[in-house]
Amino acid sequence: MSELKAATQRALGALAPLRFGPPVAYVYNPLVHARRSHEAFLQRFGSGEKEVLLVGMNPGPFGMVQTGVPFGEVAAVRDWLGIEEPVDRPVPEHPKRPVEGFACRRSEVSGRRLWNYVAARCRTPEDFFARFFIHNFCPLAFMEEGGRNVTPDKLKTSEREPLLAVCDAYLRDVVDALRPSWVVGVGAFAEDRARRALAGRGDSLRFGRIPHPSPASPLANRGWDEAADAAFAELGLELG
Repeated sequence: MSELKAATQRALGALAPLRFGPPVAYVYNPLVHARRSHEAFLQRFGSGEKEVLLVGMNPGPFGMVQTGVPFGEVAAVRDWLGIEEPVDRPVPEHPKRPVEGFACRRSEVSGRRLWNYVAARCRTPEDFFARFFIHNFCPLAFMEEGGRNVTPDKLKTSEREPLLAVCDAYLRDVVDALRPSWVVGVGAFAEDRARRALAGRGDSLRFGRIPHPSPASPLANRGWDEAADAAFAELGLELG
């Protein structure tokens, strides 16, 4: 866990000087305002080597932004992972996207789907995290003036490239700490960034992808559990 915490601190230092202009009006960093719950996640589940590192894209407004945990749907983090810590408010805070922490009543569909899927196949969180870990490639959430989410791939090139360089280094640090055999992107963007960031690792890493559970994905809405099962089976991996 100390290696993951150190990796996070290095990433925070490198992210601090970055600035983002229109269409981005607000930037949330849950590694800062939800630091306590993120550190609890690392403390409880980030020890030891892992077989598989799942990589997401960036925090959702009702998931990791609220809880500090990747795909951090509030009920799943509180009731299944057993994490509930005080969460501060970001400054500045978008009036339409308040950070209420574990008091947030909105549910993030992607996080609910992912953690319900894991819980249905692993008896306990400890069973899952004995082999798996989850990391978001980019820890920042971006919003337009009206509150609409901006994904990292939609940033201006002059802002996106320095951000990606920091996130690449952060991912390399996480891989060095956990020494996984597999790095599996949750969605195409995460897989692509992982392959780029970790190119040159030789035969020590294998890469793959499972579909993203976002409600914006027609595939996910037709039955994400079955699609994820098929993707894991194609990679020769299974949960539980």
